[in-house]
Amino acid sequence: MWLMAALPALRLSSPVMQIAPTAGVSSTYGKVAPTGPMAGADSSILVQGGSLRTWSYRSPAVEQVQVVLSTEGRPLDANVELWHGPDNTPCKMHVYVENGQLRPFSAVIETPRGPNTVAIRNTGQIEFPLAARVIAEGIDMPSEDCLASSTTIQGGALRTYPFDPSVESVQVLLKTDGRPLNSRIELLQGPNNNKQVIELYTEDGRDRPFFCILETPESGNVVRVVNTAPVEFPMTAAVVPHSINNEMSNVAVMGGDIVIGGASI
Repeated sequence: MWLMAALPALRLSSPVMQIAPTAGVSSTYGKVAPTGPMAGADSSILVQGGSLRTWSYRSPAVEQVQVVLSTEGRPLDANVELWHGPDNTPCKMHVYVENGQLRPFSAVIETPRGPNTVAIRNTGQIEFPLAARVIAEGIDMPSEDCLASSTTIQGGALRTYPFDPSVESVQVLLKTDGRPLNSRIELLQGPNNNKQVIELYTEDGRDRPFFCILETPESGNVVRVVNTAPVEFPMTAAVVPHSINNEMSNVAVMGGDIVIGGASI
């Protein structure tokens, strides 16, 4: 009799599952915990050739993200797109790097009015995987010199920026007055020797300006910015040094004078 009386109470009570937390791991509620030692939200993800990976940000507080692409020394060929709603791609770019380890790609994408999704597709062959990382905290910002040194590039025109061998990286900031932004950024090292090429499109260059950092190791680096839009769509560009190695000034330069005992020969 006591068992029959207790049965209704057992049917009405909901089951409660209690899992003891693993040693060294805090219990989490309402979110998906990462699995694996390198599966954090800001860790790099390997993208094989021909495959696609996406990063979604639903919070409206995330207004910009930084995309970092690299390889183990092989060429890097990828498409980076920003998806904002169905069939809406306000920003997209095609990136080519000759050596993704020596010159990793790093760019900041504006993501106002969330939710937004960043899509990265490795357009290279399967033999050329790349490591992709998208972060929303600790983003690189343009310096005051970069903001103050903007110059206008008319549609169809180009401008070149040569740099000293002591400059190890360069800041590039492109924007418009609210019109679409179409441009091509090239990192040259020697005559017509492209080390890195970025083909960029942004639907609004004021609401979504483009900012990136180009690695410029060794000497003979020249940054060329081309406004591929028609003449009715000018843009402003700022290309200034980001990091400088002062020890490069002490290195002998080919073609310079040889100093022996304080006298040059």
